[in-house]
Amino acid sequence: MSKAILARKVGMTQVYDEQGHALPVTVLEAGPCYVIQVKSAASDGYSSIQIGFKEKKERQINRPLRGHLKQAGVKSCRYLREFRVDEKNLSEYPPGRELRADMFSAGDYVDVSAVSRGKGFAGSIKRLGFARGPRTHGSRYHRGPGSLGAVDPGRVFKGRPLPGRMGGSRRTVQNLRVVQADGDKNILVIRGSVPGPRGGLVEVKTTTRK
Repeated sequence: MSKAILARKVGMTQVYDEQGHALPVTVLEAGPCYVIQVKSAASDGYSSIQIGFKEKKERQINRPLRGHLKQAGVKSCRYLREFRVDEKNLSEYPPGRELRADMFSAGDYVDVSAVSRGKGFAGSIKRLGFARGPRTHGSRYHRGPGSLGAVDPGRVFKGRPLPGRMGGSRRTVQNLRVVQADGDKNILVIRGSVPGPRGGLVEVKTTTRK
């Protein structure tokens, strides 16, 4: 069964396993989330659920969205995201159902998606891992992107790796193991690193890899 939840990144720390080994983990504030809408293949052409996370002042929500949330019995949500679910499992997600971190358990493997930390404009060495130029013999070309073409073809081909904006894009890390899931405290502890800054929105779902 595929499971999904929205979370907020708290930060990284370390925990110890039964053998005393230190494990680098990321702590997420997962849920409580609420099922806002259920889509089926008969009505929408595919099966999925829409879930909401984090409260928002009701006066900051426009009227169409307010009516959309009211149908599920939810007052307000700051974030809305949609996740694909098998048609046979849709009955387990009625509108208004509360989803907590304990829907996962220790030992589960999940895929985590978030917007990576933006780093602004970066050169080709930092952004793409290019090798630097010689430092001696008066080369005067140390951190440049290299040759962009001579007289022929006389232009720069599309797709040429060049300096530019780095980070700030959606990234997914697959097959991370859940170390701890606490439904009472809404805490999800995942081994490894998760994209994005502290406080950023994170999507957690059952991994698609085996």
